[in-house]
Parts: sequence; structure tokens; C-alpha cells
Amino acid sequence: MQVSPENTPDTTASTKAAPCRITVLGAGAWGTAVAMALAGRHDVLLWGRNSKAMAAMAASGENSYLPGFPLPPQLRISADFDAAVAHASGEHGLLIAACPVAGLRPMLHQLKDKAIGKLVWLCKGFEGGTGLLPHQIVQEVLGDTVAGGALSGPSFAQEVARGLPCALTIASHSAALRGVVVSALHGGTIRVYASEDLVGVEVGGAVKNVLAIATGVADGLGLGLNARAALITRGLAEITRLGTALGGQTETFMGLTGMGDLILTCTGDLSRNRRVGLGLAQGKALATIVAELGHVAEGVPCAKAVRELARRMGVDMPITNAVAGVLFDGDLPHVMVQQLLSRDPRAEAA
Repeated sequence: MQVSPENTPDTTASTKAAPCRITVLGAGAWGTAVAMALAGRHDVLLWGRNSKAMAAMAASGENSYLPGFPLPPQLRISADFDAAVAHASGEHGLLIAACPVAGLRPMLHQLKDKAIGKLVWLCKGFEGGTGLLPHQIVQEVLGDTVAGGALSGPSFAQEVARGLPCALTIASHSAALRGVVVSALHGGTIRVYASEDLVGVEVGGAVKNVLAIATGVADGLGLGLNARAALITRGLAEITRLGTALGGQTETFMGLTGMGDLILTCTGDLSRNRRVGLGLAQGKALATIVAELGHVAEGVPCAKAVRELARRMGVDMPITNAVAGVLFDGDLPHVMVQQLLSRDPRAEAA
């Protein structure tokens, strides 16, 4: 059976589903927000590798990455990796990897000899050096032993932690996993759609971060709303070109994990990658910007990985190339803009 890029979720799924034992591996802002959102409906455990930080979190009832948002009393906190993984084992268990792309492979190696039934990852990007998408990393390390999928979509951690509405997509080649995740996660203020286009969903989630840096640069230079709209639209064309070249479905890039995530990350003031672009426009050094953020900005390493991948595949990605030039080659932001404006539109792919 073919599954459309974003099927309408069963709005009664969350009331039908039995409570799950869910472990979120990674106590950053996004992992914590997801754990908080699910703790009222399921038996949720949040794991972090820093035992002192986890103890402080348990004592204060708050994560320093999400200040001002009290943790639900039902949410369990742990720094014991083996116990955290065991918590999500069995028929009603679900393991959620909430680490950056750079940390996915090391985490998977920790999981390699564990009993894992169902695995979902939240990271967005291409792995540095290999250029692999998250599902390809999972395949390399764990093979076909685990049913896995990517949970993605337009979502800021702070808003999810506040209980504001959001819509996400679970993408997996496993129909059974898609069904389990929709049943478990869909409900309350969270809508969860299903897709079998794992490549398209992951490409959209990765490359939008690069475009958010570009939009931040444009806004920081005061280029106006017209320029922002053009940049986002042409950025969506770049995402679609690369995604379809890798095997993704065109329709996916018009949905939540394509256009939706792109719009949010490019325009939302909570976007880390947009803030990187704003800092670059102010003339700040990249190291200074990243230090001020205090969080990972996935668009920075992703820009380099995507530029290399697009070159190998012969995919035209001028905005991505321009961003990478500013980040890694010493190009100036205003020069980046001039280069993009001077391109002959007749020679540019639609």
C-alpha cells in the first residue's frame, strides 16, 4: 500500500493507544520538550549523559536549556544509559534519540548490543565527512534489526514545552512503526502525520537550516520582506532539487517537513540558525555567534556537507553555496548577496 507524503492522522488514535514506555535519549531543549509533552500520557523517562546535570534537573524540576518551564512531575530523569534503554524495551516501548546528527552514530554504537524494538530519531542534517542522512547512519550501524523512523516538522522546543499546538510527521519505511508512533504521540496539542518518504522528510529537515542562515543574513542586512520571500521560495526550490535527486517525493517538500519547517526556521525569532545569519550580517565571527547561542546550530555543519554533496551530484544550489562561502571561505555577507543577485535567471534551474 502506498502512503501519501502526509496522511491525515487518526484523531482518535491517542485515546485508543495503550500507554507506552518511552525513553528520550538526550536532554537538550528539543528532547526535553518532547519528553514534557508526552509525560502526561505515557510513562516517560528522559536520559542525559551528564549525571550532575541530570541530578540538578531532577532537584530543580527544570532544565537549564529550557529555563522557566517546569518539568511535569510524572517525568522521570536518569543518567543510567542501560536502565533508560531497558525502560523502552518490549512491545509497548519506544526509544527516541534526541541528539544532534554528529552524536547519532556514537549513540547508535552504544545501542548496538541492546534489545531495541522501535527507534525514532529527532536530529536533522547530514553527517559530517560521510554526507549521510540519519536513516543511512542507522542502517550502517544497526542494519535491519530495528524498526526506525524520523520524527520531524516545524517545531520550536520552547513552544512545545509551553503546550502550544504543533504538527509533526513520522517518516518510516515500516508501516507498523508509523502506526505505533501516530497512535502514541498524536493527541492533545500535537498532531502527528505519517509518511513513507524518509529521504524527503530528512532532506527537508536538514537543508532548511542552511536557508535559515541565509534568511538571517538578508534580514540582518535590512534587505526587506520582498527579498526574504524570494529567498525562502528559491530556497525551497533548492531543497526540492536535492531531495528529488536523492529519491525523495516532490509532494513532501510542499508539506510540513519541507515548506512548513522552512518557513518557521527562516522567519521565527526562536530559530538558532536564523540567529547565526543575523550575527554574520553584524560582522560577528562564527565562533562568537555559536558561543553566544549556547546550543547547536545544525545549519553550520550542514552547509558544508550539503555543498559537497550537491557538487558530487551536480545539483544546482546557489544559496547553499553562498552560505557555505560566508561560513567557511571568508566571503563577506554583502558579497554573497551581490553574487546571488547577479546570477542569470535564464541559466538557473526552476
